[in-house]
Amino acid sequence: MTEIKHLNNEKTGAFEIYYDGQKAGEMTYTWAGKDKFIIDHTAVDKAFGGKGLAKDLVFAGANYARENDKKVIPLCTYAKATFDKYNELKVVLF
Repeated sequence: MTEIKHLNNEKTGAFEIYYDGQKAGEMTYTWAGKDKFIIDHTAVDKAFGGKGLAKDLVFAGANYARENDKKVIPLCTYAKATFDKYNELKVVLF
């Protein structure tokens, strides 16, 4: 069972993912104004690899952007590759 928590202090933020109650990884971002944020890092602990958790984090960020009328700039190479791969995410790209 996974759970994603969103932390946002209005300057930076993170989506943390938990797998069976243990923190497995996070995706961090920095706000670039009030209407967009820059995804700067996505990482999942090797012990939780192969479960699609990093992809879940990117999708969580994209869903947050869509639901809150925000745009995303994916500077993190993993996030950028995920945005490139899934057309449904592109609607939130800046």
